[in-house]
Amino acid sequence: MRLVFLGPPGAGKGTQSSRLQEKYKIPQLSTGDMLRAAVKAGTAIGLKAKAVMDAGGLVSDEIVVGIIADRIDEPDARAGFILDGFPRTVKQAEALAKILHGKDMDLDAVIELKVDDKALLARIENRAQESIAKGEAVRADDNPEAFKKRLESYHAQTAPVSAFYAATGALQAVDGMAPIDEVSAAIERALQG
Repeated sequence: MRLVFLGPPGAGKGTQSSRLQEKYKIPQLSTGDMLRAAVKAGTAIGLKAKAVMDAGGLVSDEIVVGIIADRIDEPDARAGFILDGFPRTVKQAEALAKILHGKDMDLDAVIELKVDDKALLARIENRAQESIAKGEAVRADDNPEAFKKRLESYHAQTAPVSAFYAATGALQAVDGMAPIDEVSAAIERALQG
């Protein structure tokens, strides 16, 4: 099972990815985690990424795509993987298609969790209040102003990726505002169809 999860921050991609990881015994591949691992391992692409990050820059598509290409060759990803946080742009989606084609692989599905921005903001504010009530630290990305900026960035950069995958026929939209178990069931139906 090779899967891409799309949707704005706070849509529930992590929750649903965890469920699919367990069910299908495949890894969730987070670009941030992969970058840190490549840097720590001292791989050629990791050293490039480290140089960019140490200089305070954003890691280029070329480096991120290289890390993805290396990671999907790892033994635990042979049965499949879930990409969350990649591709973020149409250019990255095109690069992913080339990588997969070169490895004689295809995506099984692209799942987009559709959510309402206002409800998402309320969800994030609620999560922050719950953390405070429990005496826990509030995640930096649960700040409503920071979240609004992340949401704007998503709509500007990542939302066009949906149109890219819709044009290929791979996109399956799921109502991300439904209760968690209903979202999981809808994803399963999309994966079967």
